[in-house]
Amino acid sequence: MPHFIVEYSANIEKELDLPAFLPKIRDKAVETGVFPLGGVRVRAARRDHYVVADGAPENAFVHVTARLREGRPFEVRKEAGNAIFEVICDHLQPIFDSRPLGISFEMQEIDMDFNFKKNNLHRIMREKYPEKNL
Repeated sequence: MPHFIVEYSANIEKELDLPAFLPKIRDKAVETGVFPLGGVRVRAARRDHYVVADGAPENAFVHVTARLREGRPFEVRKEAGNAIFEVICDHLQPIFDSRPLGISFEMQEIDMDFNFKKNNLHRIMREKYPEKNL
Protein backbone atom coordinates (compact mmCIF):
# COMPACT_ATOMS: atom_id res chain seq x y z
CA MET A 1 0.00 0.00 0.00
CA PRO A 2 -0.74 2.75 -0.92
CA HIS A 3 -2.84 2.69 -4.04
CA PHE A 4 -3.20 6.05 -5.80
CA ILE A 5 -6.19 6.48 -8.11
CA VAL A 6 -6.06 9.55 -10.34
CA GLU A 7 -9.47 10.53 -11.70
CA TYR A 8 -9.54 13.30 -14.28
CA SER A 9 -11.98 15.00 -16.61
CA ALA A 10 -11.57 13.91 -20.21
CA ASN A 11 -11.19 17.49 -21.41
CA ILE A 12 -7.62 17.74 -20.03
CA GLU A 13 -6.24 14.37 -21.08
CA LYS A 14 -3.76 15.81 -23.61
CA GLU A 15 -2.39 18.41 -21.20
CA LEU A 16 -2.26 16.01 -18.26
CA ASP A 17 0.68 13.93 -19.60
CA LEU A 18 -0.07 10.77 -17.62
CA PRO A 19 3.24 9.05 -18.56
CA ALA A 20 5.06 11.84 -16.69
CA PHE A 21 2.47 12.42 -13.95
CA LEU A 22 1.96 8.92 -12.56
CA PRO A 23 5.67 8.18 -11.92
CA LYS A 24 5.99 11.54 -10.11
CA ILE A 25 3.34 10.41 -7.64
CA ARG A 26 5.04 7.02 -7.18
CA ASP A 27 8.47 8.56 -6.74
CA LYS A 28 7.29 11.09 -4.15
CA ALA A 29 5.38 8.43 -2.22
CA VAL A 30 8.51 6.27 -1.98
CA GLU A 31 10.71 9.31 -1.26
CA THR A 32 8.65 10.12 1.86
CA GLY A 33 10.01 6.93 3.42
CA VAL A 34 6.49 5.99 4.50
CA PHE A 35 5.54 3.73 1.61
CA PRO A 36 7.59 0.79 0.29
CA LEU A 37 8.17 0.64 -3.46
CA GLY A 38 6.68 -2.86 -3.68
CA GLY A 39 3.38 -1.63 -2.29
CA VAL A 40 2.85 1.47 -4.41
CA ARG A 41 0.27 1.35 -7.21
CA VAL A 42 -0.64 4.40 -9.28
CA ARG A 43 -3.40 4.25 -11.85
CA ALA A 44 -5.58 6.70 -13.72
CA ALA A 45 -9.24 6.73 -14.64
CA ARG A 46 -10.50 9.14 -17.27
CA ARG A 47 -14.00 10.43 -16.56
CA ASP A 48 -16.03 11.10 -19.69
CA HIS A 49 -19.22 12.10 -17.90
CA TYR A 50 -18.88 14.89 -15.36
CA VAL A 51 -20.16 18.32 -14.42
CA VAL A 52 -17.74 20.77 -12.86
CA ALA A 53 -19.10 23.95 -11.25
CA ASP A 54 -21.48 25.63 -13.73
CA GLY A 55 -20.94 22.93 -16.35
CA ALA A 56 -18.90 25.10 -18.71
CA PRO A 57 -17.03 22.81 -21.12
CA GLU A 58 -13.62 24.24 -20.18
CA ASN A 59 -14.05 23.40 -16.48
CA ALA A 60 -11.88 20.46 -15.42
CA PHE A 61 -10.88 18.41 -12.41
CA VAL A 62 -8.20 16.08 -11.13
CA HIS A 63 -8.92 14.10 -7.99
CA VAL A 64 -6.35 11.75 -6.48
CA THR A 65 -7.34 9.21 -3.86
CA ALA A 66 -4.69 7.40 -1.83
CA ARG A 67 -5.85 4.24 -0.12
CA LEU A 68 -3.50 3.29 2.73
CA ARG A 69 -3.07 0.45 5.15
CA GLU A 70 -4.43 1.56 8.51
CA GLY A 71 -2.19 2.28 11.48
CA ARG A 72 0.22 5.02 10.46
CA PRO A 73 0.34 7.94 12.89
CA PHE A 74 -1.59 11.09 11.98
CA GLU A 75 1.51 13.28 11.64
CA VAL A 76 3.23 10.74 9.36
CA ARG A 77 0.18 10.63 7.09
CA LYS A 78 -0.18 14.41 7.14
CA GLU A 79 3.46 15.04 6.22
CA ALA A 80 3.43 12.45 3.44
CA GLY A 81 0.09 13.79 2.16
CA ASN A 82 1.39 17.35 2.01
CA ALA A 83 4.49 16.24 0.09
CA ILE A 84 2.47 14.21 -2.41
CA PHE A 85 -0.13 16.98 -2.88
CA GLU A 86 2.69 19.42 -3.62
CA VAL A 87 3.94 17.16 -6.45
CA ILE A 88 0.40 16.83 -7.79
CA CYS A 89 -0.12 20.59 -7.79
CA ASP A 90 3.30 21.29 -9.32
CA HIS A 91 2.59 18.96 -12.23
CA LEU A 92 -0.87 20.43 -12.77
CA GLN A 93 0.17 24.10 -12.46
CA PRO A 94 0.32 24.76 -16.24
CA ILE A 95 -3.24 23.44 -16.65
CA PHE A 96 -4.36 25.40 -13.56
CA ASP A 97 -2.91 28.57 -15.09
CA SER A 98 -4.77 28.07 -18.38
CA ARG A 99 -8.33 27.02 -17.45
CA PRO A 100 -10.76 26.48 -14.56
CA LEU A 101 -9.42 23.44 -12.66
CA GLY A 102 -10.28 21.79 -9.38
CA ILE A 103 -7.44 19.78 -7.83
CA SER A 104 -8.09 17.54 -4.85
CA PHE A 105 -6.30 14.79 -2.97
CA GLU A 106 -7.73 12.52 -0.30
CA MET A 107 -6.03 9.87 1.83
CA GLN A 108 -8.20 7.00 3.09
CA GLU A 109 -7.28 4.25 5.51
CA ILE A 110 -8.33 0.73 4.58
CA ASP A 111 -9.83 -1.53 7.22
CA MET A 112 -7.33 -4.42 7.15
CA ASP A 113 -9.95 -6.89 8.39
CA PHE A 114 -11.57 -6.56 4.96
CA ASN A 115 -8.49 -6.24 2.77
CA PHE A 116 -7.46 -9.40 0.97
CA LYS A 117 -4.35 -9.63 -1.17
CA LYS A 118 -1.54 -11.76 -2.49
CA ASN A 119 1.68 -9.94 -3.35
CA ASN A 120 5.22 -10.97 -4.22
CA LEU A 121 6.28 -7.47 -5.28
CA HIS A 122 7.95 -6.54 -1.99
CA ARG A 123 10.31 -9.51 -2.24
CA ILE A 124 11.02 -8.88 -5.92
CA MET A 125 11.75 -5.17 -5.32
CA ARG A 126 14.18 -6.07 -2.48
CA GLU A 127 15.94 -8.56 -4.75
CA LYS A 128 15.98 -6.20 -7.73
CA TYR A 129 17.23 -3.18 -5.76
CA PRO A 130 19.29 -4.53 -2.82
CA GLU A 131 21.21 -1.25 -2.55
CA LYS A 132 18.01 0.65 -1.69
CA ASN A 133 17.39 -1.35 1.50
CA LEU A 134 13.70 -1.85 0.72
